[in-house]
Amino acid sequence: MARAWYILQTYSQFENRVERNIRFLMEQGGALGEGVFDIKCPTERVVETKNGKKVEKEVKIWPGYILLEMDLPNLGWKDVVSPIKRIQGVSGFVGAVGNAKPMPISNEEVKQILMRSGDIKSDKSVLIQHNFREGLEVRITEGPFESFTGTIEEVNQVKQKLRIMVGIFGRATAVEVDFHQAEKL
Repeated sequence: MARAWYILQTYSQFENRVERNIRFLMEQGGALGEGVFDIKCPTERVVETKNGKKVEKEVKIWPGYILLEMDLPNLGWKDVVSPIKRIQGVSGFVGAVGNAKPMPISNEEVKQILMRSGDIKSDKSVLIQHNFREGLEVRITEGPFESFTGTIEEVNQVKQKLRIMVGIFGRATAVEVDFHQAEKL
């Protein structure tokens, strides 16, 4: 028997309730207490601009999904899975069709999820939530080009930067700014 991470699908906005119920079953013991080791509902910090102010908030990485670290033996795995599937708000395990044994996700996938949520240290910064797209009219709110308006030419998700075409002395000039330095008109 070996520990592995599994993905549990829940109804939308039932993640916290399902997590509480599973933790309660873990504390009670029985087959579930021995088979489930950890439960996570991964979240991340995002910065959003509302009414010209930056607001940092916690959002779920995968709404409707929970990670479970379990040890499912080849014989008797249903004793662990059945009580979880009977919890109100649970749809089932990802990768388990019908009454088949759930399939674990790879360690690399788990590492990426836990790094994104901050459970494992990484060099990640806070994600900035945006709804910018090419061709959108924006106003620059910070920096040397503050109060200039222009059209987004390119959105770079990795660097979290925008290339905006603004008019300077009657000529269209490309200016690169961070996501938080621009707002939609």
